[in-house]
Amino acid sequence: MSLFGQDRSFLDALTRQDRLALLAEGSPRTYAPGDVMIRERDTSAYVLALLSGWAVVSVETERGARLILALRGAGEVVGDLAAVDQGPRSATVTALGRVEAVSVSGDRFRRFLASRPHATSLIMRQLSTRLRSADVERRALASATVLQRLAARLAELAGRTGRPGDGGTVLDIPLPQHDLAAAIGATREAVAKALRQLREQNVVRTAQRRVVVTDMPVLLLLAQGRGQRTPGPAEKSPPGV
Repeated sequence: MSLFGQDRSFLDALTRQDRLALLAEGSPRTYAPGDVMIRERDTSAYVLALLSGWAVVSVETERGARLILALRGAGEVVGDLAAVDQGPRSATVTALGRVEAVSVSGDRFRRFLASRPHATSLIMRQLSTRLRSADVERRALASATVLQRLAARLAELAGRTGRPGDGGTVLDIPLPQHDLAAAIGATREAVAKALRQLREQNVVRTAQRRVVVTDMPVLLLLAQGRGQRTPGPAEKSPPGV
């Protein structure tokens, strides 16, 4: 399970010359928290190169629930799939906080890739990584408990965005409970119950929009499905619920 892309972002992996050339093809954009940057099923084809801030990639399930697929940060590009295959948008991208980006039209992005084989290779590798991550995600939704999936998400967030403080690792991306639920394919009630279990085991501390991981080794064990009793049927949630 992974909310994040590759360790090295697309813009960082480009040469300095190619990076400047790509950014010169577009125009700056600023998004406020909650702004929709790209909308699922839309037919636009522009690409956004993120310069600062975090964005949430999500889809709407058949039951009308929201499922968070990924978090994208500075140095990454979003909207590249529609620009490459010229199909409808496959997901919605929403600003989690203030986001600074450069918008490049689909035509210009395709021309940029066509003239730079290295950049094309990076995009293909990025798409491959996301496909593999989606396969792992489907397997987790089918087999892992809510507690296991939540522990894995919190461990990942702590590893990628956490900072030392307050007797543990403070998560710098303050996802509320409904977003944590959307990030693991569970109900908000199920996530609240799982968080209560983690608090009772002194693995995390929580406050409004704040999570502190206080026992990372135990959290990692729980993410692997170890160190916990076998849940009853009521403790599992079907995918997309």
